[in-house]
Amino acid sequence: MARAIDLIERDIAALQEAIQAIAAELYSAYASYLTTLGQALQKQLILASYHLCTQGYPENFLSLSLNQRQQLQQAIRNLGQQAAELLLTCIKNENNQEDEEDEEDEEDEVVTYFLSDASNLPRITSFPKIFTPDPSNPIELAQWQQSLEEMTQQVLKNVSHEANLLLQKASILPKKLPEPVLEAAAAVSEASAEVMPGPPNLLNLVIEIENEQDAEDSSLTQIMAINLRLGEIEFADATLASARRQIRNVLVQLNKLGREYQKKQQERSVAEAEAAWRASWFE
Repeated sequence: MARAIDLIERDIAALQEAIQAIAAELYSAYASYLTTLGQALQKQLILASYHLCTQGYPENFLSLSLNQRQQLQQAIRNLGQQAAELLLTCIKNENNQEDEEDEEDEEDEVVTYFLSDASNLPRITSFPKIFTPDPSNPIELAQWQQSLEEMTQQVLKNVSHEANLLLQKASILPKKLPEPVLEAAAAVSEASAEVMPGPPNLLNLVIEIENEQDAEDSSLTQIMAINLRLGEIEFADATLASARRQIRNVLVQLNKLGREYQKKQQERSVAEAEAAWRASWFE
């Protein structure tokens, strides 16, 4: 026979209090992690762009005027800064609701970077706000954490795409980038836990391109493009790697409490069912 319902309720209340404390730790860990990631992302974006311009397409970069090079470099810096700011918006909670409402119109606008033609330039748009979980509910906390990870990956993917458009606009990258090929290669690269050889956060592909005049005539072409990878960014930054370990440690505690919470929930359901049976039973 199950324990008394009031005793089970007391255990659940104690677990919820412990889970709330873990939730505060998790939020703090992610705030620190995303702040550090934003800083590391900016450095790695600049480094990847440097490698691409000086080793991947040096002739194209040299063909730019001094003013064009400076504009491209500034645009890349601005892109990284906006990405860092966007990462921090992912961690905002309802305590910042008033500030978010004041900035809502501004966040919905797109930010463009001047290069030579202000139209059709890369930009990063704001993403939908992540829901605020019940800090005493481990299931909602797990969903929130997963959403945050997915959003972080989406920011990196978006920044990579916009950086490539910037480089394409500046005539560094080829005008006709094989987008499906790049996306497929990026997906395979991200799925791999291994650090790729060569400069970090770059895709280096050799693809076959058909001649527009003669479909039977094709040539092998080497393509290099920006591909920010979370694993490579963390690998290159000890502070960021340490922040990731802190998140893992908190998640271990949350998962343990979550399992206990689910057991208590099940125990309560059994106790309530037994009480309902006894209440309705008659000889």
